[in-house]
Amino acid sequence: MSQILGLKFRDYGQIYYFSSGPYVVKPGDHVLVKTDQGLGMAQVADIPGAPPQELAPEDIKPIYRLANEEDLEAARENDALAREALRYCRECIRQRDLDMKLVDVEVFHDRGKIVFYFTAPGRIDFRELVKDLVKNYHTRIELRQIGVRHETQMLGAIGNCGQICCCRRFMRKFAPVTIKMAKEQNLFLNPTKISGMCGRLLCCLNFEQGNYDAFQRKCPKIGKRLETSMGAVKILRTNLFRESVSVLTENGEEKELTLAEWQEISTGAPAASSVDAGSGQRAMAEDYLAFPATGDMSSPAPEQAAKNGPPRPKNSPSRQDRPDPRGKRPPKKRFPPRKDDAATANRPAQEHRQGPRKPKSREGSE
Repeated sequence: MSQILGLKFRDYGQIYYFSSGPYVVKPGDHVLVKTDQGLGMAQVADIPGAPPQELAPEDIKPIYRLANEEDLEAARENDALAREALRYCRECIRQRDLDMKLVDVEVFHDRGKIVFYFTAPGRIDFRELVKDLVKNYHTRIELRQIGVRHETQMLGAIGNCGQICCCRRFMRKFAPVTIKMAKEQNLFLNPTKISGMCGRLLCCLNFEQGNYDAFQRKCPKIGKRLETSMGAVKILRTNLFRESVSVLTENGEEKELTLAEWQEISTGAPAASSVDAGSGQRAMAEDYLAFPATGDMSSPAPEQAAKNGPPRPKNSPSRQDRPDPRGKRPPKKRFPPRKDDAATANRPAQEHRQGPRKPKSREGSE
């Protein structure tokens, strides 16, 4: 019976799922599989009962065969070649004075490709370095730039908790971690306390974020003022471990309430907004009922007319006839007519402009 196998090609690498096919394997065995990069050796890390839900059944391919003694010997030789390539590449980097840090080297099982993992602050022109490596090993060379998280995962380190870093032990994929998580968990925003060995935010902040999100959905927003049966209170803080809410009353007294007590006083509070809205709707209904039932809204009821004041006469001045509230505008300045206006008016239209005027020379300008 075919089984679903969880394989990993490196000790700290991601787990890939294959089918055992006709072979019988157990955890810890080595198998050979065909990948896009060629033939590779992997170790059985887990035998789950079913594949992950996000993985389609047609994407699960069978293994090639079980590894024998020759394959295991070839794997040991590849490990020795990887250590020798690491020293040689570091020497080449030092000679060419490249701003990059070599982290690890991976040699494929059939030696069809060698991958060099490195970190760098920016883009690096390593074309000459690739030529040196190809000349020495006569195979395909790939230089792959990685981040500081993957560097710590490959090298391993001891975290602030005193244990091996989570990325080295069991993490295979990195989830995004933000400073907002540290704020919601009420942690001191000290970089040395909330940062890992890689210099980034601790990955374990993401482990507990789900519990904090579920707790915050039950609690009111911090800093908000709410009406309760105790009166108006201000939310100061919340505590996940005690499952409590700290509030500040109108008298300046600080109280710590459990979630059950908070829900009790918040549900018994009068809804001021709903009362105001209801009174406003009743006032609108009364205004509407003040008009006759015929739908003629030109003549309101006497009570409504007295409330609104005397009606505006029909012959009232329109908007254009109303006086300007800014006052009377000053009249435009009229200039006296020119002396030659009468003669100019009797001339034909084509004689008014006979061309551009020539500038008159000022006397004494030269």
